[in-house]
Amino acid sequence: MSRYKQESSPWQRRHTVVLLCFLATFICYIDRVNISVAIIPMAEQFGWSDTQRGLVLSSFFVGYLVTQVLGGWLAGKLGGKMVLGFGVLWWSLFTLLTPLSALASFPLLIAARILMGVGEGVAFPATYNLLGRWVPLRERSRAAAFNLSAIPLGTLFAVTATPFIAVAFGWPAVFYVFGAMGFLWFAFWWYYAADRPPHAASAVVSGGSSERAAEMAEQERDRLIPWRGILSKGPVWAIVIGHFANNWGLYVLLSWLPSYFSSQLGVNLRSVWLFVAPPWIASFLMSNVAGWIADRMIIAGKSVTFTRKLMQSIGFLGPAFALGALATTTEAVTAVVLLSAALGLASFTFAGLGCNHLDISPRHAGVIFGISNTAATIPGIVGVALTGFLVDRTGTYAAAFYLTAAVLLF
Repeated sequence: MSRYKQESSPWQRRHTVVLLCFLATFICYIDRVNISVAIIPMAEQFGWSDTQRGLVLSSFFVGYLVTQVLGGWLAGKLGGKMVLGFGVLWWSLFTLLTPLSALASFPLLIAARILMGVGEGVAFPATYNLLGRWVPLRERSRAAAFNLSAIPLGTLFAVTATPFIAVAFGWPAVFYVFGAMGFLWFAFWWYYAADRPPHAASAVVSGGSSERAAEMAEQERDRLIPWRGILSKGPVWAIVIGHFANNWGLYVLLSWLPSYFSSQLGVNLRSVWLFVAPPWIASFLMSNVAGWIADRMIIAGKSVTFTRKLMQSIGFLGPAFALGALATTTEAVTAVVLLSAALGLASFTFAGLGCNHLDISPRHAGVIFGISNTAATIPGIVGVALTGFLVDRTGTYAAAFYLTAAVLLF
């Protein structure tokens, strides 16, 4: 029997925690992605080259890299509630400071983007720490995929809202509006969230001596991280390699799609959201479909390992071939179709490696996610900057798309 008491209401406390984590991920991505659109008028104002644009877009990931493992470790020590809450406040502050930094100097903008990344780096490790404590196996694929589906939804919101805000009020307003949303979220988070199911904490206060001792021992095990055991396991390294390849494709598309449609396919700033939005809509829808399919397969008796591998295979092979075709495309509508197929199929990885941290170690999922996402942040630095370099040298995005497809196939 599960040690968690079953609640009679259809909407249970864990659903609130999962929803608030989803909203944190949503805010994480609107704050991360808005600059991929805002950089178009920013580059025109400041006279940046594609290489400089690549540096601005990739600098965020330098800060994001350094707090991944730290975020998982702190969540185990201090609790996911505090770490995630502080992270949202931190990156929201530096989102608000982005316009002032850009107007002051290019190096100061790079510094602000790096510091913003430091705050966002703790988000996913802290979230996985919470999911590992709150979500049972039968709901794991849906919960993880739902949380990760905030990535395309946040991206969709950012690329849709940013052009309108930038045209109507100027590009600095984008960062002021989006940055304020994190502070609003925090008020709900601090009131409704908790590190673990409430009866687990109350057992320490009201339970018998054996219950108190067991709960204290469990909390101590949460704090003691078996680093050697984690780093010596093949499944952990399979996640690390898969996560690296997955994020190479994700970060290149997150950062460069608006510029791709604007500079290569001739779409103006007011209309760019019409072309960028459909792929992210497909990603949001298919990520939740993939989570539902994966949970149904596991409930029906398919092994967790087979289910994760199947979802991951769909999520890598499909986008690889779609991006290969995209490299030769010159029509905007065809590009939208291929990108929708690529991102829709890529969302199956949310029910693959996106859940696997929770499968192999629910207690230390935050730390394992921190390790894998550290490796997976390197493409944000290298892949995003390299894309700008390739576009500068070749004049097209074909080489970048071929390289991304090759990484996914590998």
